[in-house]
Amino acid sequence: MKPMRGFTLLELVVVMMITGIMAASMTVFFKPAVDSYFDARRRAALTDTADTALRRIGRDVRRAVPNSIRIPNNQCFELVPTKSGGLYRRAADIVNASSDPLDTTGTDAAFDVLSPLATAPAAGDFVVVGNQNTNDVYTGATRGTVSAWASPPAPGGAAVGVGRITLAAATSFPSGYDGGRFQVVDANEQSVFYICDAASKTLRRLVRAFTSAAPAACPAGGEVLASNVDTCQFIYDPNQGATQQSGFVWTRIELLSGGERMALSYGAHVGNVP
Repeated sequence: MKPMRGFTLLELVVVMMITGIMAASMTVFFKPAVDSYFDARRRAALTDTADTALRRIGRDVRRAVPNSIRIPNNQCFELVPTKSGGLYRRAADIVNASSDPLDTTGTDAAFDVLSPLATAPAAGDFVVVGNQNTNDVYTGATRGTVSAWASPPAPGGAAVGVGRITLAAATSFPSGYDGGRFQVVDANEQSVFYICDAASKTLRRLVRAFTSAAPAACPAGGEVLASNVDTCQFIYDPNQGATQQSGFVWTRIELLSGGERMALSYGAHVGNVP
């Protein structure tokens, strides 16, 4: 008979004690480093989310139709984004025939564009001229619907402008405005609402059609721009600065996730000179 080999009880106890000491040591020295890594990654993700959302808001604010921002409270605001804009012909060309200036003393159905456009207007888009009162662009008092965009006809052609906008119906634009500028609004993005939704902890961007009535509260729905939103705030000053020609939107957003909190603020000017 051969004697059985193995560990004694004492040896097992010693091994268990040594293993426990090593595990405790690893927990003490390595857990903070691991926690710090995940905390840093979580903070970076929150910062990236907040920064992306605020930059999106700032881009829309800077390209908004002048005086189009409506803010029912500090949890949301509305604006009308533009996709391009330029100068229209204000008087007939005395050298080249077939010029077509925009007549602001009555109704007009077409006009020449004098400046290159970043994006050409398409049928169904809107042209806005002289929007000095906030609700006018929403009610339709300062906008017309585009029917077609084409080169000016001969004789004259390119000599009288880079293009001609024809409206779906003769439109009366504000007669008191003589700046010669117009904005083009995309038919598929007439109005944009930014909403801080406390119930769902989200920041949302809602695209909707023109609504003539000024909003009394924040609407529901929209695309989620940021999640884990603890608080956010919107402040709008329509007459920022000594010249009172540039509005200012100030935004603050605070995100919270896994005990990590990240707050960012962002400001953007909107040109309120039509």
